[in-house]
Amino acid sequence: MKTLLFGLAVIVAPVLGAQQPSDTNEAGRLRTQIESTFTRRVQEDLNLSQDQATKLRATQERYGTRRRAAMEQQMERRRALENQMQPGIAANPDSVRKLMDGMQTGRSEMLKLEQDQNREMASYLSPVQQARYQQMRERLMQRVGELRMQRREGQGMGRGRGMGTGRPGIPRGPRRRGI
Repeated sequence: MKTLLFGLAVIVAPVLGAQQPSDTNEAGRLRTQIESTFTRRVQEDLNLSQDQATKLRATQERYGTRRRAAMEQQMERRRALENQMQPGIAANPDSVRKLMDGMQTGRSEMLKLEQDQNREMASYLSPVQQARYQQMRERLMQRVGELRMQRREGQGMGRGRGMGTGRPGIPRGPRRRGI
């Protein structure tokens, strides 16, 4: 079953990492597939009752939607900050400060979501089940992250050492000092 879960992650990671509007439906379908497979695996590994499984599924859906929205906002902030910090172009200090504050707020929101989800799950999972669920979720997210990184590197988008352009053969701009 682990092989199936990670095999599915291998298939879906490139699509989940895509930001093209045409990929949205496919990414959503594959995300639903992964979530369904993950939920079945969790139910088996944690030996959940039907009631626990139903409640966990509802919690995953509710917090997954909110988490994805928060992560998308963070990605938008990160992209905007990268645009501000381009080598050779003066960054707008006010914009940079607002973006950095937004990044901090986003991290706080993500932490609050996790705390709220954990509190909700504590009402129907034992502490051991909850800890095991967190381990399984972390492993899945690490694996998907690794696969996304491999995909970016395979497309020549990896940053390699430092903050280069991500394009082979194109030198980086001048380095900024004091930032």
